[in-house]
Amino acid sequence: MRISFVHSGPFVDWCRVYMLDIKFIKENKNIVKAGAAKKLVEVDIDRLIELDDKRLELMKESEALRAEQNAMNDQIASATPENRGAMIDDMRAVKEKFQVKEDELKEVMREWQDLMVRVPNVPDITVPEGASDEENVEVRAWGEKTAFDFTPKDHIELLELHDMADFERGVKVSGFRGYFMKNEGAQLFFALWQYFYNYFIQQGYTPMIVPSLVRKESFYGTGFLPQSEEDLYKVGENEYLAGTAEVATMGYYMDEVLEKKDLPKKFIAFSPCFRAEAGKHGKDVKGIIRVHEFFKIEQVILCEANHQTSVDLHEDITKHVEHLMQTLKLPYHVVVNCGGDLGLGQVKKYDIEAWMPSQQKYRETHSSSYFHDFQTRRLNIRYKDDDGKLKYVHSLNNTACATSRLPAAILENYQNADGSITIPEVLRPYFGKDTITRS
Repeated sequence: MRISFVHSGPFVDWCRVYMLDIKFIKENKNIVKAGAAKKLVEVDIDRLIELDDKRLELMKESEALRAEQNAMNDQIASATPENRGAMIDDMRAVKEKFQVKEDELKEVMREWQDLMVRVPNVPDITVPEGASDEENVEVRAWGEKTAFDFTPKDHIELLELHDMADFERGVKVSGFRGYFMKNEGAQLFFALWQYFYNYFIQQGYTPMIVPSLVRKESFYGTGFLPQSEEDLYKVGENEYLAGTAEVATMGYYMDEVLEKKDLPKKFIAFSPCFRAEAGKHGKDVKGIIRVHEFFKIEQVILCEANHQTSVDLHEDITKHVEHLMQTLKLPYHVVVNCGGDLGLGQVKKYDIEAWMPSQQKYRETHSSSYFHDFQTRRLNIRYKDDDGKLKYVHSLNNTACATSRLPAAILENYQNADGSITIPEVLRPYFGKDTITRS
């Protein structure tokens, strides 16, 4: 459903957005309310429905007045001079009524649009209740938690010990959370990118390098606006820096109709990523776990509008990452995210978390989600089904390789008593040697 923006305000700089279907919202009001409550999203669904009824009523009245104006214009064109003056006065009165209705419609649309973009997608029934990531539920674990017969160093100590990173100069040049990766630290990043890229290309994914400077349409389309604006860097009137390659990749087919025979479309997309980490200034302030600028390879899939297909592909994109974690021999577990830890558009989400010996806990390295048509309805990405009917495709995404979190996990799990670091066997062809030792 295409919605044209008609007002001044936070959305006026772009002309349209696609949202959770208002027909679905009205027909499933209680389900939508329950979904918002589960996600801890505050949005007045009753007010939205009231506004939609008013919107439709005003649109009908406006169209009737417009039709009346058009008919009067035709009559005036063929009227005699002595009748034309009175008819113009009558048309002026109709025009004034029309303008009043249009102004009223603009006010209603302003509030209606604001509510519409805040309505969250309905989470899957299997999503557990909960308010934060602390209430996510483990579904499986792999590998024995790494244990040492010595006191393990954290990734910061290891990076500095081997001159693989420079945090002091990083802050000098880039500010808070700034860093330089160098020597074997930079090599480890490149080795991971090459290893992960080669794997996904072999699985039939299309490799892409995508923009990180992206117009706001794609941020609204993917659900990062308005919910997560505080974590975005705005760099222009209509542009932001993306925190994931998902944003640009999803915008790739915006306003296009795909061929069903070409589905699913699978992309493995690389980009620099930027996150303000608003509200997290006291968390992971050192090291490379939580930084403002990093690099990420992302799985993005567009598939036919079928729930079971989305569910199956969600399991597949998660298994791809689990397979790679297992080849790296990194202990990890998979958690299903609770309602309060889901984004606006996510139907269901898994986090894959690697074991960090220095912290004696798992830390998130990957995030796997499916959205049904929440994103594609906003971005107007459709396909023609076998019956000739246009449908919105479904979308999914999952981190493939987030650098710098994954390197941090490798360094900590592969350290040795003498401070050296063994390189995972599968990375050695890309890294060029087996061990990192002190210079």
